[in-house]
Amino acid sequence: MADVDELVARIRNAPTGPRVVAAFDYDGTLIDGFSGLALIQARVRARQVGPKEAARIALAAIRGVRTPEEFDAFLGWSLKAYAGLDADELRAWGRDIFDNEIAPHLRPETWALLEAHRAAGHTIVIASSATMLQIEPIAEVVDADHVLCTQLEVRDGVVTGRVDGVALWSEQKAVALQALAATDGLDLEASFAYADGDEDVPLLDAVGNPAAISPRPHLRRTAEERGWPIMDGDRTAARPSPKSVVRTAAAYYGFFGGTAIAAGLGLLRRSRRTFVDTAIGFGSDLALTVAGIEVDIVEGREHLWAHRPCVFVFNHRSNLDSLIMMNVLREKVTAVAKQEVRNLPGFGQLFAMGGVAFIDRSDSTQIREALQPAVEALTEEGISLALAPEGTRWRTPGMGPFKKGAFHIARQAGVPVVPVVIRGAGTLMPRGGQLIQSGRIEVSVLPAVHPAGWAEDELTTEVEAVRSHMMDALFGRA
Repeated sequence: MADVDELVARIRNAPTGPRVVAAFDYDGTLIDGFSGLALIQARVRARQVGPKEAARIALAAIRGVRTPEEFDAFLGWSLKAYAGLDADELRAWGRDIFDNEIAPHLRPETWALLEAHRAAGHTIVIASSATMLQIEPIAEVVDADHVLCTQLEVRDGVVTGRVDGVALWSEQKAVALQALAATDGLDLEASFAYADGDEDVPLLDAVGNPAAISPRPHLRRTAEERGWPIMDGDRTAARPSPKSVVRTAAAYYGFFGGTAIAAGLGLLRRSRRTFVDTAIGFGSDLALTVAGIEVDIVEGREHLWAHRPCVFVFNHRSNLDSLIMMNVLREKVTAVAKQEVRNLPGFGQLFAMGGVAFIDRSDSTQIREALQPAVEALTEEGISLALAPEGTRWRTPGMGPFKKGAFHIARQAGVPVVPVVIRGAGTLMPRGGQLIQSGRIEVSVLPAVHPAGWAEDELTTEVEAVRSHMMDALFGRA
């Protein structure tokens, strides 16, 4: 058995540069699950699946696909559903399903391997038997150098319902990778591949550094026999259970119980700030404790207090992030939230009392007006500001592009920016999820940066440098 740190160390010890390939299977490897199922479920919800096709799907799920002939037969009837449809509209549909259904199931541990390969300058390849509808969205967010997948035949912008070329299943994945290596001068002996399926042995055998990710039985036996590393991913994420329902309810009751106590203290001292600060600190303590979540500040605790007032920026992937930031920052802090949060029972009223700036992300003029009180609180009251520069919960275990608003605010107020990196929240409460799992959250607080000293033409470069440092901390890169 290997853990992610061992596999990352193996990557760091390998040659650097683009001649080394990192080939990732998709279903079961980059994601926990089967992307094709999400497409089928979307069609079922749209009542596009008839009884005959439903029976075939059920049979395929029970029997599995064991040979190239069975895979070709499966594709033959399943792709007929797309015949005659506009290719661009299908691609847009595939991206929408990825964003809303599949992205929450991306494996953080495999993503850490991908980021280690990217840091080493390796050539990133997605190698999958899935169709372009499933693979193009993940290839875009991964920024893959090459995509090896099953292509749909398109004529005059319309999908025919047939495969263009050969389906990349089992041996054909290895053949495609070897052809790419011959064309681009890649060194497969120094290269890496990651997969989970029994049919992926030829792909793994094609490189010098294979690894099995949460492998199915045949691949697990093969990996054990050949001494290939095996890493089992966390399959508990996003799995609803009675315990997670109880934990989630307890977390809400705990937070509002803490808020009720805070209200009493606030009234006793006739201080709204006492109420808000106590609700933030004590309320988050109770909520996280009863939810079974441990928040561990593993790095930079001193930066939480040394630079206030300041602008705290944090990576955002989960609804848990706000609770975690409350717990870490404790007091004399406000935040920025989307307009919809104002209407959340209890939370909206508390946040409003705490001076949270509610913004309409579609209206840049309203954003500037809404943020002005927060800027004044920074400069006049010493109240720090916390916000996510990505602007929304990001759909992958990495980070999205940073908007510059937080840094403009810091420049205007003449205060530093303190980056905060949260690890593990997306696993305990995935993007789009409503239930909380128990577990451990790690938080790293990085040294402050001072935007007031940046020249205007350096702003983009400096913001990207902050993001890069946060990514290094997120994925444990030295």
